[in-house]
Amino acid sequence: MTFFDDLRLDDLSKRLADSVPESVRALGREMEGNFKAVLQSQLSKLDLVNRQEFDVQAALLERTQSRLAALEARLKELEIKP
Repeated sequence: MTFFDDLRLDDLSKRLADSVPESVRALGREMEGNFKAVLQSQLSKLDLVNRQEFDVQAALLERTQSRLAALEARLKELEIKP
């Protein structure tokens, strides 16, 4: 699972609009908005999360790994005791 935030989406849609020939670029903002809408539609079909969701899940994973390490250490202590 990856993430794709709005800033990257805005940047990508602007770069796509800028890559269009100058004669067609007169449509400017409308074309950029259309690119953004198409990108959002296609990206919504993928298994992506936004940055905030990614950060929350990363923090949860870190806490879980820490708790697991503590439990494993405790289990080793209990296994060693006669």
